[in-house]
Amino acid sequence: MITVFGEGRGFRVVWLLEEMGLPYRLRPVDLLAGVDRDAEFLAINPAGFIPAIQDGDAVMVESIAIMEYLIARYGPTPLAPGSRDPAFPAYQQFLHLGEAGLAMPMYLAVVSRNLAPEAERRNWGARKALEIFESRLQLVRRRLASASYLAAEGFTAADISVTYALEFAERTGCFVLGEVERAYVARVTRRDAYARAMVACPATKAWVEEVAARR
Repeated sequence: MITVFGEGRGFRVVWLLEEMGLPYRLRPVDLLAGVDRDAEFLAINPAGFIPAIQDGDAVMVESIAIMEYLIARYGPTPLAPGSRDPAFPAYQQFLHLGEAGLAMPMYLAVVSRNLAPEAERRNWGARKALEIFESRLQLVRRRLASASYLAAEGFTAADISVTYALEFAERTGCFVLGEVERAYVARVTRRDAYARAMVACPATKAWVEEVAARR
């Protein structure tokens, strides 16, 4: 049984597991309360960040690396084009762009806005992080101008990666998605596996409901 530690970016992993029909259990990790006393989790990831997985003797952290591991270990799957598929370069690009180019810079902007002292909330680093997010988003917009999905003709794990980042940006109130991105997110989140993942992730579901109630 695959154990997923933590929600947050772990939602990507849970969504992928639901798409692939793999059995798993979600083990909550409360980062807000601190992980100093969570010995089980720290034994898995001493760095104390989420997500992490344990799959037999295999232990991994970093959501994109975990997704690649699951696809390689339990595939093949239509969620990942083969290396000789013409869609493979775009797949690799957007799979990693979802974290390195979108979610991570947005995370830096969010923590500055919400956790930094008042005078530092729009510091140079936070502004630069938003600039990086917006510049990388242009790659997504250009692709979606001529395609329904980011890599192949159908849905892939690259869409999971990028959709998480887009939803994170909007839910935190740090960015307003345009019509193209909104339509894309609405399309991919209508999938049954997404709905199952949302049910499986109660903290994420509660956050979505809280954001909706404020609008």
